[in-house]
Order: sequence, then structure tokens, then C-alpha cells
Amino acid sequence: MNKRHALIVIDMQRGFLEEGYPLFCGQAARRIIPPVSRLIEQELRKKTPLFFTADAHAPDDKEFEIYPPHCVRGSVEAEIIPELAPYLDRATLIETSNYSAFFNTNLERRLQQIGATHLIFCGVCTDICVMHTVADAHYRGYEIEVRKDCVTSFDKEAHAFGLRHMETVLGARITQGKTQ
Repeated sequence: MNKRHALIVIDMQRGFLEEGYPLFCGQAARRIIPPVSRLIEQELRKKTPLFFTADAHAPDDKEFEIYPPHCVRGSVEAEIIPELAPYLDRATLIETSNYSAFFNTNLERRLQQIGATHLIFCGVCTDICVMHTVADAHYRGYEIEVRKDCVTSFDKEAHAFGLRHMETVLGARITQGKTQ
């Protein structure tokens, strides 16, 4: 069977990647922007379908009982970062309000429409939205690749746990891009 790839860029939003927002992931998150951009360019050259997920919460979202209010739908904080925004015109945007990009979205239908069998993941946070979306992809039978140089989290230990869990429990292939 031919593999049909899709690239899923998770939550590369101002609220997670720019200082001043309550869930800014820190400088580690800023460091993944260039490799994520290179990965997008590489996959677009191969004509790989591109998906961006974006946290888009209601002002009274239940998640705000766990985390401070963030990425409220329509806010500047919820926008894809300016460094990656130029790719939006070649991507499908999936707004999410849960850790998994499959939950209450049309992501699965979109992937089925293009015949995707192999999903490549990058973005933030490794142990939260990336891992939960990878788990749901695993349950749906997709082949999964996570680019280690293109994911990060608030906490190094949680990041390491997320990578280990995705590899050993969810069967994801953890890969590393070439350094440039």
C-alpha cells in the first residue's frame, strides 16, 4: 500500500510561543521555530498536505479550571505565530478546544479525504496536545512520526516523558531533522 503523508503542526500560536502570554513555553519553544519552518518547506516541496491546529477556546472553557485563560477564539494570542503564518494559505486550519486535534473537529474526515496513512507531527506541547493527538492517531491506525527537533514543552522532564511515551506506548517513530 502506498503511504500518503500529512504534516500536522500543533499549536504554533502566539500564546505559546511569544513572551507575555500566560502559557508561553519559553525559549525552548522559540528554538523550534526554524526547524519547524524547514520541515514545512521540505514537506511542501514533496506536496505533502499541511495541517495547522490552533487552540481556540470559548471565554468560559472548562480547561481554564486547569490552566489560566489562553488562546481565546479570535484573540491575538490564538493566532499562528507570524513566522509560520505565511504557510496558512497552503494549509488546512483545524481549530481545537481539547488536547487532541481529533476531538470534536473534522481532522479525521479531512485526513480520510486525502487518503493519509502516515502522519508527521511537530509543535507544542510535546506532553499535552502533541501526545494526545498522537494517541488518537494511534487509535485510528495511522503510522506516526514525531520530529524530536520540532517539538517542545514547558518542562524538560514532561517533554522527555512525552517523547518516550509516544515511542514506547503509542508506537510513534521519533525522528530528528538534519542540522543546518
